[in-house]
Order: sequence, then C-alpha cells, then structure tokens
Amino acid sequence: MKVEVRADGVHISGYVNAVMRESKPVVTKNNGVVNEIIEEKVFQRALEKSMNVTAQLDHREDRVIADTSNGTLELREDNIGLHAELRTSDKEVVENASKLSGWSFGFRNPTEEIEQRADKYPLRRITSLDIDHVALLLHKSPAYSATSIELRAEQEEVIETRSTEETVDFVDKSVETPSTEKEDLNYKMNNRLLEIKHNI
Repeated sequence: MKVEVRADGVHISGYVNAVMRESKPVVTKNNGVVNEIIEEKVFQRALEKSMNVTAQLDHREDRVIADTSNGTLELREDNIGLHAELRTSDKEVVENASKLSGWSFGFRNPTEEIEQRADKYPLRRITSLDIDHVALLLHKSPAYSATSIELRAEQEEVIETRSTEETVDFVDKSVETPSTEKEDLNYKMNNRLLEIKHNI
C-alpha cells in the first residue's frame, strides 16, 4: 500500500486482494474452515455489474470515505488482483495516514466449488461474487485469516470480509521542501564537499 499526504488530502493505492493465490485458513458459514482461491476475472466481472462500490474505514457502513460513482475510488483487476486508487480528505484518515495497516473487502453471493483434500483443509474456489465494498484498515488488524462473517438482519444476506496485510509506504508530500530551498540546500552541500576535499 502506498500512502501519500497531499494538499488536497490522502492518496492511497495498492492491491486489495490477489487472484489465484491460496489464502490462509478462513472460516465460512457453510463450509467451515477452508483455504480459498479467487479465480481470475472474478473481480472484473463483479465491477462490471456493480453500480457503485464504496470505500469504508474498518468495514463501518457509517464511515464511507470514497466511492466509485464520484471518482474518488477507482478499482480494476489486473494480472495480480484487485487494485485500488483512493483519494479522500476524511480528517481521521488524513491524521492517521501513517497508521493505516492494509486493505480489505466485503462480498456477497459467491459461486464456489469445493475441493476436498486429504491432508489439508478443503479448497474453496470462488468463481463469481458481488463486491459489496472495500475497506481501509486503521483500528483493525489485517490478516487474510482474520475473517468475519456478518448477517445483516434486515437483508438476510451474508457479507463476507477478507483482508490482506500490507506494508504501508508512507510519503508526506505536504511537507516537501520547496524547490528553491532544495536548490539552495544542494548548493551549500556541494560547496561543503568541495571544502572538505580541498582541506584533505
């Protein structure tokens, strides 16, 4: 995950989930503990049929910080997986940008194939899904095995969440040294190096 603080807020990019990569054991509602693979093009098809995908903070429906409908969130599937570009001026995110710990996403209605294995957990191959939201994690620990399954009482549908631990590459561009100061600093440093070489 790359996090940049700029004058207009925080710009965040990275992979929400990788395709064709077997997960750590996760808990599912119908199949118990399984390892999981999301197949190629699953995210692409989900995005094509989705009207709007929101970005939430810590999977909180009351903390929507960006969405695809207004362009503050861009999602695409490439040969690695689901990639996200997010821009937000949300105060809590801006103030805690360096503490963000990873991405997560929520999905509904998976189509799956279960492969039983003798010496391992069953393998759950997800061939389609409806993407509900993506999430930035601040107060929750990201680990693909830390999976929660929620039942929304009003909708009678299961929202499964998956998260992946990432290293945050934090860049605070809002406090960059102005170019004139940089040039002046480089000039002084070069002169100092010349003085040292001359004295030697």
